[in-house]
Parts: sequence; structure tokens; C-alpha cells
Amino acid sequence: MLWAGAVVVALVPALAWVVADLRRGRYGADLLAVLALGGTVAVGEYLAGAIIALMVATGRVLESAAQRRAGRDLSALLARAPKNAHVRRDGRLDLVPIDQVRAGELLVVRPGEIVPVDGIASDGGLFDESALTGEAAPVERAAGEAVRSGVVNAGSATDLRATATAEASTYAGVIRLAEQAAAESAPVARLADRVAVWFLPAALVIAGAAWLATGDPVRAVAVLVTATPCPLLLAVPVAVTGGMSRMSRAGVVVKGGAALELLGRAHTLAMDKTGTVTIGQPEVTDIVSAPEVAPGRVLAEAAGVEQYSPHVLAGAVLRAANRAGVEPAHASEVSEEPGVGARGRVDGHEVVVGRLRSGHPLPGWARGAARRGRLDLASVVWVEIDGLPTAALLVRDRIRPDAARTLRRLRAAGLRHIVLLTGDRVDNAAEVAGLLGLDEVQAEASPADKIERVRKRRENAEEGVTVMVGDGVNDAPALAVADVGIALGSRGSTAAVQAADAVIVDDRIDRLADAVEIARRARALAVQSAGIGTALSLLAMAAAAAGWLVPVVGAVVQEGIDVAVILNALRSLHRPLRGILVHRRRPDVLLRRFAREHELLLPARAAVRQAADALAAGPGPEAEAAVRRAYRELVDRLLPHEMAEEHELYPALTEVLGGPEGTVTMSRGHAEIERLIRRLGRHLAETPLKPDQIDDLRATLYGLDAVLNLHFAQEEEAYFTLPRSS
Repeated sequence: MLWAGAVVVALVPALAWVVADLRRGRYGADLLAVLALGGTVAVGEYLAGAIIALMVATGRVLESAAQRRAGRDLSALLARAPKNAHVRRDGRLDLVPIDQVRAGELLVVRPGEIVPVDGIASDGGLFDESALTGEAAPVERAAGEAVRSGVVNAGSATDLRATATAEASTYAGVIRLAEQAAAESAPVARLADRVAVWFLPAALVIAGAAWLATGDPVRAVAVLVTATPCPLLLAVPVAVTGGMSRMSRAGVVVKGGAALELLGRAHTLAMDKTGTVTIGQPEVTDIVSAPEVAPGRVLAEAAGVEQYSPHVLAGAVLRAANRAGVEPAHASEVSEEPGVGARGRVDGHEVVVGRLRSGHPLPGWARGAARRGRLDLASVVWVEIDGLPTAALLVRDRIRPDAARTLRRLRAAGLRHIVLLTGDRVDNAAEVAGLLGLDEVQAEASPADKIERVRKRRENAEEGVTVMVGDGVNDAPALAVADVGIALGSRGSTAAVQAADAVIVDDRIDRLADAVEIARRARALAVQSAGIGTALSLLAMAAAAAGWLVPVVGAVVQEGIDVAVILNALRSLHRPLRGILVHRRRPDVLLRRFAREHELLLPARAAVRQAADALAAGPGPEAEAAVRRAYRELVDRLLPHEMAEEHELYPALTEVLGGPEGTVTMSRGHAEIERLIRRLGRHLAETPLKPDQIDDLRATLYGLDAVLNLHFAQEEEAYFTLPRSS
């Protein structure tokens, strides 16, 4: 009676599910389970029916868990949401409700406290960002760097200048996303239903044939019992749930199992440019100054004037000074003329930063700087001192250092066609696409153009599943139209986040590759588990049809199959073993240290090109001074950096890269840099410089500039993005 009661308890709701499916014009794995339950009741095999009931109930529980997975994965984060913040007001430290914090206020975050709102670190600090990014190692944020709400202060008390209210901060966005994810339906059994379309008729045919051949209905019930598609009902939800959990831990929240399954079949990727494959804000990429002026000095003076300006290019100048370790000079009498630039007095000299205002003919170095700006597709911020052009800062939106590595990983994961969709100019878009090796570019694209291009890709069956990635309001319609829309949530607009099927919760494009790799593996494990379980079920059905398995034994055999496929599906919760080992061995601290040194060496690298340009008019005191200044920068600052990389960083990378061959090319670059610096020193040993030295000296300096630019770019792409990879 107990076994019969268990069968009835499972049969009633299962019948309701099947009827609901049939009314919608489809049938799935549940129908076969209902037939097996009914068959066990009809022939009195109640124990076998109770075992089937247990499996069906377990499958439903797992499916419901998968539907709520995204929200539950973030439940610990949501429970930690801060309610109050310490704010400096009128010389006091007040504890105020978090919703009363205003942008621009100075906050104090104590050790162990959660950062309540997005802000800028005033003095720098150490933060545990694992709750948002999954990265276990604490991250050091220097003064002036952005700190997102939701991370934990892992060091001493630190000051933070709020840049957003609590409602507009990262933490609130994640909470809204979690609520939306929890409310989404996740049809994780879609794969199971597709298999059931042919598996159900096959099971009925085998059961009917066994009944007709033997005249024994118990034989048919035994076939149906062993055919109960529990591998489909259990393994597929487990694999999809595991994939969603891993993706969440990797910093990508997917809103449903269907989106994960589609992402696992993606073959076409459309990407926005600004803020997606580029940094999304202007950055100073080079400093060109007059021969007699040191690049570091002019950067300090420009930053001193620009620190009072809200202009976006002023921010680029200040960030460049901060990265180079240059303290902004003290400026007085600062004023700004909109659309022209800022002016102020530094050490008694008038400094003007912005558009070129001097009416005098430009000197040769300035004409060359203007030409470089045009050729490099960069904006030029001019620095004038006492009415004379003194320096030109080349500014442009740089490609993300990890963009190239991310795209290589995406292609390795199976993305066949990658398209750049951008509203930017054709030349800028073509430059980015060429550097990243993209397959197609559409520039000057309006939101309607993006929708049309994504829709065409989606409707083309040969293209497969189409994924769209973006972060702006103008990307939101295309994100909604794509098979899978993915938004960058850190700086992405609310519209983009709401339209997307998945959201990268921080500002890291390499999370996209993580998401695709995780989705492909989860789907592959789901298909593999379903395939193995179905094949074993077919063998068990054949044995039951032959009379070798009675219903109870068939149900037990089916349980064994379930255990095997569930264990296989659970592998989706973890990264492959090799990935775990490499992740643990990675020398992240060294990589971050040398990446920071690259930024500090910007003035030294600028001095090399400046010295070469200064020799254009031949030898002279100013030109020789510029060359000697560059040589000192190279010997005192750059060479120690290169040697430290060679003897500290590269040996540590050997194990990660699978052997010393992974750094051979970079070591050869170090050797060439040393050779050219020695050559430059031999030139300077002949003093004063003679006219017959100029051509070879300029060739040495320009060659050194080219080698340094290439070598730094290669290291930044190949090595310094490793700490950002999952």
C-alpha cells in the first residue's frame, strides 16, 4: 500500500504536467514517465512504480533549482548588502543610511567593511573583489583608481570619493539583475524534450513488440520502466545548473538555462567597439615635446592646470600623470574657455592646455606631432608655455589589453565569424578591426543598422546562433534582437543590462570568453550525459524485452544509470583539472607589478622618440641634451625594468606557459633593446656629436622606439592579461 501510495502521489502531478504540454501541442520526457507509472499500477508492480516516482520527483526538484540558480548563486552577495556608510561631513565622521550618500562625498571604508557605493580611491587600498569577480587574490587599487561597490576592504581604513549614489552603483545593479534572473523561467529540459521526441516512440514500439511477442503485459511494463528517461530528467538540469553556477562565479550572470544552452551553440559574434573592445575613454598614448623640455615635466604642468577641469580630455591628462607616477604641479589663476581649453600659472609661467592658440609658425617637432596625430587617428592636446607650443599629448581610445587574447579564446571555442558593429568613423573602426583580426566591420552604424545586421545574421541558418555584446543605450535594441545578448554591466547602461540575456558584472571583456567556454562545456556535458544515459537505457530496454529484467530490477538498473550520468553532469560545476593547476601557479603579483612599471615608463619611452626628432635639424646643444636625457632614462629606469623581467618574471612564467619556449621571443626582444642602448652609449662617448653621426644616431633611436613599442605591446597582450583570465 505504501508503494502504491507513492506511485499515486507522483502520478497525479505528472499527469497535470503532461496534459499542460499536450495542450500546448508538444510532448516531452514526462509523458514516458507517466506511461511507466501507469503501467506499474496496471500490473501491480508498485515497488517499481515507487522507484520511478522517486526519480521523477528528484528531476522536478533539480529543474526547479536550476530555474532559480542565478538568483541563488548571488544570494550570499545580496545578504551582505551594506545598509550604512561612514561619511566625512563638516569635519565629522557620520554614520548615515546608504541611500543618503551623494556623489562627490568622501567616505571612509574600515577594514573588513563592504564598499557601499562606487567611488575613486583617495589614497589607494587593498580590496577583496571575489564576491563580484570570483578572483580569490586581493587586488591593490592605487590612488585615483575606481573601486566598485560590493567589494571588501582587505587592508587598512581607506578614503573613497563617491562617484555614484547607492541606487546607481554596481551593487544595486547586481541586485536588480539577481531579482530579474530569479523571476526568469529557465527551460532547462529543452534538450531532454528534443531527445524524447524520438526516444518515446522507440520505447513504445519496443514495449509493444515485447507484449505482442510474449503476451505478457509485465514484459512491456518492464521495458517502460527501464525506458523512463531519468537521465534526461536529471542529467540535463544538473549540467545546466552547474554551468550557470560556474558562470556566476566567473563574473557572468546568465538569466536562464535557455540562454546558456544557446550560448553553448554560438557561431557568430557581433560586438560594439567603444567600451567593449576598447577601453571606452580617451587615454594619452604618447607625449611629444620640444627638444629642450622633458616629457615628465610638461606632463606635470599640464596635469596641474587640467586637474580643475571637468572636460573628458582633462581626465585623460590626469590619468596619464597618475599612471606615470608624476605629481601634478601647483597651478594658480586657473580658468577655462569652453571648447578651447584651460589656462593657469605654474612657477610664474602661463600654461595653456587644449587647442593650439599660437599664431606663430609651428616648429618642426610640432608639425611632426600634428602629422603623427593624423596618421595615428589620435586627438592632439597641445601644451603652450608663455605663448609658445611646448608639447603635444596624443590621445585616443585604446584597445583593451585583453581584447586580442579574448578573441583568440573565442575562436578556439568555436566562434567562426566575428563582426564589429560601431557608430564610430570608418577609419577608427577599420584600425581596430585590423589590429584584432575581425572578419567584418560596419562603421557609422545607427541602432537601427545594428538591429538589421544582427537580425540578418540570426535569420541565416548557416550562421548558427548569433551573440551580440555591447554596453551602451544604442546597443540595447540589438542585444534584445540577438539569440543571446550579453551586456557589460560595470559601465553599461541600464537599458543594455535589462535587454541582455547575460551580464558581465565587471569591466572585463575576457569574461566573455569565460562565458562561452563554460556554456560550451556545460552543454557538451549535458548532451554527453543524455546520450550515454539514453544508450544505456536502450540496452536495458532490450534486456527487459528479452525477459532478463523484471520491472523492479529494471528500475534499480535505471537508478544505476542515473547515478552515472549525474556524476558526469556534475563535472560542469568545475573547470578542467589542467585549468585549475595553471590558475593556482600563475604569478599574478609579479605580473601586476611589471604591468604597473610599463605605465611608469611612459615618459622614458617618450624621451627616446623626442631625442630622435630633435636630431632632425642636425647636431646642436639642444639636440645633444635631448639624446643624453633619453640615454639616462633608458639606463637608469628602463634597463633595470627589463633585467628584472628577465630574471624574475620570465622564470616564474615558465611553468605557466609549459616551458621556457614561451618567453624566448620576449627574451630576444630584451637582448635587442640592450644592444641598441649600448650602441647609443657608444655614440654619446664621442662628444660633441658630429654631423656624420646624425643619420645613424636617428636610425638607432627610431629603431629603439619601434622595438620598445612592439615589445611592450607583446608583453601586455601575452603576459599581463593572464591575471585577468579565469
